[in-house]
Amino acid sequence: MFMKLRSSRPAAALSALLSAAVLLSACTSGENTTAPPAGEQTPPAAEAKKEKTDGGEIIWAYLSDPQGFSDLWATTTTSSEINDLVTSSLYHYSTKQDLDPDLAVGQPTFSEDKKEMTVKIRTDAKYTDGQPVTADDVVFTYNVALSPDYKGPRKGVFEQLAKVEKVDEATIKFTFKQPFASFIDLMAYNILPKHILGETPVKDMDKAPFIKQPVGSGPYKLEEWKQGQYLRLVRNENYYGGKPAVEKVTVKIIPDANSIMAQLQTGEVNASTVPADNLAVIEQYAKTSGKIKLQKGIKSSTYLYVAWNLTNPLFQDKKVRQALTMAIDRQGIVDGVQEGQGVIVHSQTPPTYWSYTENVPKFPFDAEKAKAMLAEAGWKDSDGDTILDKDGKKFEFEMQVNQGNKVREKAVTVIQQQLKKIGISVQPRVVEGSAFSKNFQSKQFESIFYGWNISGDPNPKGIWHSAEIEHGLNTVTYKNPEVDKLIDEDLQTFDTNKRKELLGKIDALIAEDQPYTFLYSPTTTVAYPANLEGFNPARDSLREVEKWYFTK
Repeated sequence: MFMKLRSSRPAAALSALLSAAVLLSACTSGENTTAPPAGEQTPPAAEAKKEKTDGGEIIWAYLSDPQGFSDLWATTTTSSEINDLVTSSLYHYSTKQDLDPDLAVGQPTFSEDKKEMTVKIRTDAKYTDGQPVTADDVVFTYNVALSPDYKGPRKGVFEQLAKVEKVDEATIKFTFKQPFASFIDLMAYNILPKHILGETPVKDMDKAPFIKQPVGSGPYKLEEWKQGQYLRLVRNENYYGGKPAVEKVTVKIIPDANSIMAQLQTGEVNASTVPADNLAVIEQYAKTSGKIKLQKGIKSSTYLYVAWNLTNPLFQDKKVRQALTMAIDRQGIVDGVQEGQGVIVHSQTPPTYWSYTENVPKFPFDAEKAKAMLAEAGWKDSDGDTILDKDGKKFEFEMQVNQGNKVREKAVTVIQQQLKKIGISVQPRVVEGSAFSKNFQSKQFESIFYGWNISGDPNPKGIWHSAEIEHGLNTVTYKNPEVDKLIDEDLQTFDTNKRKELLGKIDALIAEDQPYTFLYSPTTTVAYPANLEGFNPARDSLREVEKWYFTK
């Protein structure tokens, strides 16, 4: 499971996972808008001609800067999406979460005992400094991840990998400690240039100049990064996948989502994810201006949640966490805040996944039952101030939400109001994007409204296994020995039906424990220039921008 935090773009997914609709327009109609199936477009007023042109510029916007150009250290959706423009990996994930070759040629092959995996790579790829991308670079990259000095958030992903070796100039062999069904999670990391980073100590690599000034082999290269303002990328004329048609991609950093929507209407931004509560306004603009068109109903492998820090005594009782979920009207948030563009989720697997199951414990909205459950757990208003208390401790806590996502801020306000009705005091805290991500990863929160964008294998070790508490992404400090056992068993199981059974049990146990209140999985709408073609109607954001082209 390759996890990205949805927090830094104005999308329905947070977020952050997506990177994560997350804004509140001052001019929204207030009517619910139901998105049509993926593939349906709102056409511009005038039909564009379809003759392909060379050149042009895409101007996109995110709420905060990427964390840097290595996904061994970066975890946000923004970082991942920009990274993929500049760097290459062995494989990318398809919309069905299969492996699509990038630097690789064909699919991995396995030894009979499943402990050895061989990957062939192409030999015509070059970095933008003219040096070839080699098997040595692939081995170097994975050895960074295997180094005891690597302390990044992805360390647990590589735990079952024993060694990586160069067989010849076009062949790499991966050796696992035991059969590893989640091998695809290792295949999408960007390949680092050994000729640039080879002398850099692993413990210092996340601070190397390369992280901010990368030399990659992807379809675009970074021309300039002015932090807090913009990143300017130009196409890689020698890209092994073919020179992209779009010449420039400019990514603006605009920390207020309403401003992004305003700039979409003035042309200062010409492509963007459109948040749900702005959809009616932007759809009207598309029809009257003829300058943009909308791709609606894009399904995502994202889910939003409220995470409870389980080191806090307030949240250590499972029944209390279940009561918190039952006190929150999740469907009301989907309908009233998300404009109906999403479906409630009850556990940690997105509905788009082959392993998704509905057969998990559910805690539907029932404020009175929630209050009764809290009373059974000893939480009562003993002093008449309307706030529940127990053993002299008030039931009050802070809930963090990232700056700029106005809809998410509104959702937190709704949650605050709903929990107040059962005697719980919530103090929302709006946090700047990069600090917000840092707080999450360093466990500096009591509760937090966030989201995951999941890709790759469905095994959830990186988020839910207790081994991931210290250095991984299990930032709520969740511990369940049975979940650990099932996760480990699934990682060694290659039979799909057996895996679905194991993963279903994992989902059921996590749903029962409610370490998160699982909220919903959104659908997304993206605005494109009216004369843009080549985009994948099943993809959102800047994914596959190298295939886009303008027409005249």
